[in-house]
Amino acid sequence: MTSRHTLPASATLDAFAATKLAGLERSQLRRRIVVSDGIDAVRVEQDGQMLLNFCSNDYLGLTRHPDMIAAAQAATARYGTGSGASRLVTGGHPLLFELEARLARFKGSEDCIVFGSGYLANLAIAPALLGSGDLILIDELSHACLFAGAQLSRARVETFRHNDLTDLEAKLTGMRPDSRRAMIMTDGVFSMDGDLAPLPGLLALADHHNAWTLVDDAHGVGVVAKGRGSAHAFTPPAQAPLQMGTLSKALGSYGGYLCASHAVCELLRTRARPLVFTTAPAPASIAAALKALDLIESDTALCERPTLLARRFCAAAGLPEPVSPIVPVILGSASAALEASARLRAEGFLVTAIRPPTVPRGTARLRITFSAAHEEADIDRLASLVAAWAPSIEAAE
Repeated sequence: MTSRHTLPASATLDAFAATKLAGLERSQLRRRIVVSDGIDAVRVEQDGQMLLNFCSNDYLGLTRHPDMIAAAQAATARYGTGSGASRLVTGGHPLLFELEARLARFKGSEDCIVFGSGYLANLAIAPALLGSGDLILIDELSHACLFAGAQLSRARVETFRHNDLTDLEAKLTGMRPDSRRAMIMTDGVFSMDGDLAPLPGLLALADHHNAWTLVDDAHGVGVVAKGRGSAHAFTPPAQAPLQMGTLSKALGSYGGYLCASHAVCELLRTRARPLVFTTAPAPASIAAALKALDLIESDTALCERPTLLARRFCAAAGLPEPVSPIVPVILGSASAALEASARLRAEGFLVTAIRPPTVPRGTARLRITFSAAHEEADIDRLASLVAAWAPSIEAAE
């Protein structure tokens, strides 16, 4: 057989990758992963420079908490370094079942199912519950993993304007009658903007139109409403039937979960491909998450501190008061965000530039996040630097 190509396939693959990388470089959208040696909860060393980390999701500083480390070490000694297989093949170590029961109680649901990561959880949920002929309406600023799960479901996927209940209602009215089943997806706390979803109104619309609601509370648990999460930011709490979250942010560990009814969780245990075909999380991660829940439930001041520090920063920098530990400083272009990040690095602060496609084009930004382990003096110094740029900053409202 004569090949139509003069180059081997590996060469054309490399040429394709190099061309794509060159385009990203020209657009200032190429990413690079650097070595980052964590010294403690808020200090890292990169390229020989010590930096104060203001872009981590370790909101409570628990990744370095001695009780968390001790719990992970004890679990490793008892159960080993890994789980070995899917839980449906070999069963699961007892800590997994204990964590699922704890999370269900914590979130006020009948049951819970733990996944290997938050991303895997969102890849699992919609495809197990929806299919062709169904409808998904998703907030346009929802996390990428919600979009990925929606697309895998084969349902019709439509966005609604960010936190716009009028737009959501119009789309439900127009599209729901032609769909077998429907789901609304939203972040509880939006990861790039730090604002809350209007959950009471959203859930009322969902009930009116018989649509199931999935809330991704990855950035709410542990830091919003005394650690209870975005549902408890409202009175009465706005509890969605599908409450997804992660163990890797405020809980300082790794993994994801879905809290829902027993029937829904049992269905996913049978049908959710990211559970069925993935090795279960390591015992150390699960034990650390259990210890994190102990700390969160026993120390509301710890849970409130990150948002209080964010408010201190915003008051000093002349930015709107935040409702979470996430503060976006929108600069517009990728080049402006990269320049601002470099300026802060020169002053000893690690604040990574966030660029498209992570955020919409024209909204590149600094995403500043606050940890309970940060010191007020460092926050005040960071605020003074950001405030000096005030004429050129468009802060997120």
